[in-house]
Amino acid sequence: MVFGGPRHLALVGAGARGREWPVPFDLAPLLALRGRRVAMLVSGDPFWFGAGGSVAAHLPPAEWVAYPVAGTFSLVAARLGWRMEDVFCLGLHAAPYARLRPVLARGVRVICTLRDGAAVGELATWLAANGFSDARLMVCECMGGPRERVRAGTDWPDVAAPVAVAIDGADLPRGAGLSRASGLPDDLFRHDGQITKRPVRALTLSALSPRPQELLWDIGGGSGSISVEWCLSGGRAICIEAREDRAANIRANAEAFGIAHRVEVRVGATLPMLSDLPAPDAVFVGGGGDAALHEALWPLLPDGARVVANGVTIDTETVLADCHARHGGTLTRIDIAEATALGRFRDWQAARPVVQWRAVK
Repeated sequence: MVFGGPRHLALVGAGARGREWPVPFDLAPLLALRGRRVAMLVSGDPFWFGAGGSVAAHLPPAEWVAYPVAGTFSLVAARLGWRMEDVFCLGLHAAPYARLRPVLARGVRVICTLRDGAAVGELATWLAANGFSDARLMVCECMGGPRERVRAGTDWPDVAAPVAVAIDGADLPRGAGLSRASGLPDDLFRHDGQITKRPVRALTLSALSPRPQELLWDIGGGSGSISVEWCLSGGRAICIEAREDRAANIRANAEAFGIAHRVEVRVGATLPMLSDLPAPDAVFVGGGGDAALHEALWPLLPDGARVVANGVTIDTETVLADCHARHGGTLTRIDIAEATALGRFRDWQAARPVVQWRAVK
């Protein structure tokens, strides 16, 4: 039996032995034939945005063998003369264009697969709406086959699938794209005023010390700004928020920054949720953390997990001082003032002081 898309099955003349993949994609028909001679036709490099990883997750190594050849990304880079190690490769054929937001910047090169010919124009529209209209685009169709074409620009009415687009950010203006330093501007986030402000957020993320693939519990998510920046560093987050309207803001921010696949939002009271969550690498507790929360939280943390908690009220400061006395770590008071207009002059407008406790279990 030979599984594949209609195009692949036609190319090899599979005939009666051919089996088209279900839509939406599902491995069940293939896995049902374990023990028989079965072939599956997928992208040229099945472990580079292909189906190889999906199959390998279900079968032991002795039950399968892969024969990779140059895939779309390698073929596009070879045609354009781009070094693959300097290129971001994204599979946008089944993912939102917002996945580009964390990576696009001046001088950055990206190769992305797209759903079909119509998606080329959609991508160009998204780029223009998000400040990347000066990027150079090359439409790359049917790579490696007799219908292969590489054409500059996106205004082509006859784009054929399978298709990828190469994006060259050489002409983007300075400052295009997201800064990768902690503390993005507050106005990039949708919020109702409940947001960890930029300077404190930068200090908080520094204390949290995000690393790729680590899991954060963000307790009292508010706008989700801490979770967003944690995930932009390559981690994953479970964001707990009591209010549905604020949870909607968290989801919207995650989608806008292209990291919705890394953020899970849970709505409701915190304490009943904690025991059912997967073990975290770090925990952030916003300004509403009380003694009961911290009493329940500490025993649930695995050894080596980091906890950072911020407080702006005297009551929360007392709680954090007690946590510091019992569990150690560091207790820091953050006082920040910003210059503002005062008539013809300027003065310092002080923000509320923030007390921050950080500890490692």
